[in-house]
Amino acid sequence: MNITEEQPEVTKKIKRRRAIKCTLIRASNSNRGYFKYEVTIQERDGSIHDEPCYGKDMQSALKRLINQEKTEWLGQRFNIWWVLSLWLVIMAIPTIAVSADVQPYSLLISFATIAIMFGLCSWWNYYISKGCK
Repeated sequence: MNITEEQPEVTKKIKRRRAIKCTLIRASNSNRGYFKYEVTIQERDGSIHDEPCYGKDMQSALKRLINQEKTEWLGQRFNIWWVLSLWLVIMAIPTIAVSADVQPYSLLISFATIAIMFGLCSWWNYYISKGCK
């Protein structure tokens, strides 16, 4: 038996966001060594829009743009109550888990952890806002 029916070609197209075009606009006025780029992005639904971004080169500009979008996404998901509850947990665990004779060290560890969290958030904000200037 000879079957001559052709099988349709199976192609898997994954719908995702794509950077279609990235052009150098000018050198940054506020930060020496950084450049302004204009990135044309195609969304999953097919719509196309332009986004400005800054970086030392095109790769760092795209990385900053992605990090900025991730930060906005995280900001929408986690509100101040998540941060407050994390702070309470960090403050409560050492005071509950440690005996009374080493209490000052547990409080020092709690405050140091809060300071580290604050420092990381400040660094991240500086990193993101530097790309937005």
